Amino acid sequence: MTTGPRARLIESAIELVREQGVAGAGLTALLDRGKASRNSLYQHFPSGKSELVATATTVAGARLATVIEKVTAARPPQQWFDALFGWWITALDTSSFRTGCPIVGAALAESEPDVQASAGAVFADWHARLGIGFADAGLPAAAAESFASFVISALEGAIVQSRAMKSSQPLADAQKHLSVLLDQYLPPAADS
Repeated sequence: MTTGPRARLIESAIELVREQGVAGAGLTALLDRGKASRNSLYQHFPSGKSELVATATTVAGARLATVIEKVTAARPPQQWFDALFGWWITALDTSSFRTGCPIVGAALAESEPDVQASAGAVFADWHARLGIGFADAGLPAAAAESFASFVISALEGAIVQSRAMKSSQPLADAQKHLSVLLDQYLPPAADS
């Protein structure tokens, strides 16, 4: 199935922001990678690159939100970090640490307020989804929300460090210590 120029532009924006950040994702590179013309860009994104990258941020965020929902629905909480951190370890290893999280790239786009706002909305959504999972697992609501925010912060920080260090050790360290914290937060298992 052939994808249209809008979908190709969104995918190219996600990929380039993962690799180079928003500033490094120049218009020419976006058009070349998306195999699209400047006319197509403005037809689908009348406000140009900023609108495209904001949309791509929302799309990428929704994809990762789906991962969070699948992980929290299909496993006990003690296995969530294995899945979430494992996914990123694989992604970084297979890209030789060249690609990171597109949401972080968007969050750092100070000169693009709409893009940065899209990143903020994605992070808030992830916090909420993960917080609901923790609350459903037995954490008090306030602790669940706060812990979800901390988990996302630790995960994203570990991704950034892993890229810079060309090592998945920061992700493994964050996973290990978050697992210990989670065990302290979870209510004791009922005796069978």
